[in-house]
Amino acid sequence: MFTLISNVVIETIKYLGYPAIFVLMTLESVNIPIPSEVIMPFSGFLAFQGNLNFWLIVLMGTLGNLAGAYLSYFLAGWILEIRMKHRFLRIVLSQKHLEKTDAWFQKYGSYSIFFGRVIPMIRTFISLPAGIGKMNIVKFTYLTFLGSFLWALFLTSVGLFLGDNWAIIQEYFKQLDYIIGALLLTGFLYWLLVHRRRKKRMTS
Repeated sequence: MFTLISNVVIETIKYLGYPAIFVLMTLESVNIPIPSEVIMPFSGFLAFQGNLNFWLIVLMGTLGNLAGAYLSYFLAGWILEIRMKHRFLRIVLSQKHLEKTDAWFQKYGSYSIFFGRVIPMIRTFISLPAGIGKMNIVKFTYLTFLGSFLWALFLTSVGLFLGDNWAIIQEYFKQLDYIIGALLLTGFLYWLLVHRRRKKRMTS
């Protein structure tokens, strides 16, 4: 599946250039599994060949990520609006959890948005809790833009530097994704265990 998606990404960028970079990075940022680790390094390779401009690639990637981040942010806001109409959402997004999320973003929001944009896997989902926590949109915008710019700059530079060997980076990011995925799963299971224990104490 990863190979199929990568091939589609490569062919799309080949034929459509900058608009493809923008659209693909938007989709990646709105939680659709399209790897920026393919989009940007391959685009950097095209810059290496002289087919695309390096800084325009970085700009399109950054703006695409920002557009996708906005979509996720406002999607979270819409979910909050319809939350009271759906029992499942009221359970998942309890008032207590919403208050904790809001307090957490008030205290650590700046760090989480900026650093979250440069961490694989986490970067595609960080906008959702920001929207749920109703983070200030101006702060959300410039932190997302800055983090996305650094991510796009890094990956495009790798593609430019590696040239014909740009695809090597995919293997490293796959391993990193596995590690981060395992850590996130461990954290979720730990949270679930603690949550159940608290619930048992309250009902006993």
